[in-house]
Amino acid sequence: MRRTVVKASVITALNLLVFALIGTALLAITYQLTHEPIARSEEAEKLKLVSQIAPAETYDNDIIKDTAELAADKLLGNDDTTVVYRGRLKEQPSIAVLQVIAPDGYSGRISLIISIHGNGKISGVRVISHKETPGLGDYIEIAKNKWITIFDGKSLDDPKDSDWKVKKDGGSFDYMAGATITPRAVVKAVHKALQYFAHHRDEMFKPHPLAKVDAVSSEGDKK
Repeated sequence: MRRTVVKASVITALNLLVFALIGTALLAITYQLTHEPIARSEEAEKLKLVSQIAPAETYDNDIIKDTAELAADKLLGNDDTTVVYRGRLKEQPSIAVLQVIAPDGYSGRISLIISIHGNGKISGVRVISHKETPGLGDYIEIAKNKWITIFDGKSLDDPKDSDWKVKKDGGSFDYMAGATITPRAVVKAVHKALQYFAHHRDEMFKPHPLAKVDAVSSEGDKK
């Protein structure tokens, strides 16, 4: 009787192992099949949004080809290197489009691009991807609401540092009732991006295609 029970347990365990292996293999295959198409789709969407927040009259170079590689930095919220698109007017730095992550959205990471003029003022902010609640937190998308344009023209000095929060937290930025976490995360990420730009503007615009900018960590900037 005992042998029968042990044998049945072993068979059950082996069956579970086989199913687990098959499931893992299927997930891996699915990832391989969908990862690149999704990445290409996001890249296409990102480039389309760049044209919305970097006005053509602000640069006379090929902003899509004039790029630099930025190391991961806490102020950008990225775990890996990213690309900055650099606009120049008469060979002088005029505008930069940064890729930024707000890690603390309601449903996870919110991917953004932020266009900043050479003088430190924001030209525009757009959301590339997010998983916020449809009909509630997704109003950060320009196609669904104009809220994201609230950052246009803002800088580190306007508003002052203590006002870079949603109004519920004592700041100056509006938000939709019942959806505070999402705008809170975006406001925080945009503020940090402005800080990064202020610290690294000159490095970022070095006239070397794909020149790597050695980012300074947030902790280092505080020292």
